[in-house]
Amino acid sequence: MARPDNLVHGSAAAAAAARNTAHYLLDIGAVNFRPEDPYTFTSGRVSPSYIDCRRVIAFPEAREAMTAHAVALIDRDIGRDNIDAVAGGETAGIPYAAFIAVALGKPMVYVRKEPKGFGRMAQIEGALDDGARVLLVEDLTTDGGSKVRFVEALRAAGAKVEHTYVVFHYGIFPESQTTMDELGVGLHALATWWDVLDAAREQGAFSAEQLDSVEAYLHDPDGWKPMT
Repeated sequence: MARPDNLVHGSAAAAAAARNTAHYLLDIGAVNFRPEDPYTFTSGRVSPSYIDCRRVIAFPEAREAMTAHAVALIDRDIGRDNIDAVAGGETAGIPYAAFIAVALGKPMVYVRKEPKGFGRMAQIEGALDDGARVLLVEDLTTDGGSKVRFVEALRAAGAKVEHTYVVFHYGIFPESQTTMDELGVGLHALATWWDVLDAAREQGAFSAEQLDSVEAYLHDPDGWKPMT
């Protein structure tokens, strides 16, 4: 079964970047497929797959390649001249925001999940001009819920937030796009589970049974059953 039409990459360059990103994520051990002993997330959802994008920061070749892909995506889909500052979401988004801010030559701030409980009670660290057009950066998005608090905090501080960038978009929960639409924020991602699944099949990184089970999950995450 093919991936949903809304997750097919819109250009050859975007598809190539997604494929390269997926292979790097597999190569550095960031991808885990375990349909026989699935993961349970804090939301209560059960999943045969887990991704740890935080590992990327420890691998220079992977992080440099992904940063280059991110910059190309931003130039193509947003335009760097439409960005005044880059904001990293606490905590995993902070290093990615730093990499991208340096590559774009833009100021950087970071956003806490909650205001600091002492001193200035700050939720945003760094210097943020009123009316600044801010790109929110995180490592990944599942249902989009974490983006809400970051976007609201930035807007409360006077920023304009119309775009968010993530390395990885799960691409299987419809509410992620609904949340972004309600916020009025465009979601931009390098790769999805569909890209990783394709790369895993190319590499033979997992058994055929595991890959087929993961694909079944991607098509029906709520109805999926673990391998027995």
